[in-house]
Amino acid sequence: MIKLYDLATKYPDIRFSPFCWRIKYALAHKGLVWKEIPICFTEKDLLPKPNEGKVPVLIDDDHVVFDSWDIALYLDRKYPKASLFDGNESRAQSLFVKNWTETVLHSLVSRMGILDFYDAQKEPDKKHFRKTRESRFGIALEDWGGNPEAARVEFLKALDPLRHTLRTQNFLGGLEPNFSDYIMVGIFQWMRCGSRLKVFEVSDDVFDYQERLLDLFDGLGRSSPAYASIG
Repeated sequence: MIKLYDLATKYPDIRFSPFCWRIKYALAHKGLVWKEIPICFTEKDLLPKPNEGKVPVLIDDDHVVFDSWDIALYLDRKYPKASLFDGNESRAQSLFVKNWTETVLHSLVSRMGILDFYDAQKEPDKKHFRKTRESRFGIALEDWGGNPEAARVEFLKALDPLRHTLRTQNFLGGLEPNFSDYIMVGIFQWMRCGSRLKVFEVSDDVFDYQERLLDLFDGLGRSSPAYASIG
């Protein structure tokens, strides 16, 4: 059976790694069965080698693949049925969406939810999380995430190209979703499962899009509860 190493939190059912969600949807898209192995930030020594010291890492038989993009390409080569990329053009589109989300959206999501992401860590992981993030940002977590509402406004504005696209089609893949959509669901799950902040109004076309993605594959996205529902 395929094994997928995922990011754990202090809550057994909460999973919010955007990169891991990409691969869960890719596996479901192909009708594959997998077992998830949750590990914390301080348990990197449990990852199979080779790896980059972070999730996702996928084991298929004796083959180890890391990095969500490389895993998606591997899955399409190994299991060509129900392709994640409908040809070279679709793969090029997904690469753009990957680069756009990682260079534009990720920092905004981080500013919106960083304090909740920190709170969701187990106690042994909080020190690691704070140290690595503050080294990356150059400021304290509380300063980086001190104005989540301002970051939310920027995030919603940054989604305008997506919003305009969704007015004429249900998915970035057109009539049916492709890996570009699974990259986006990773962004949405990062906030939905990792933060209490309400991001979208129900009147937003992107909210409807998120709901469509959550409903795919028998409600795969809803298998991890919203962080706002945690007491």
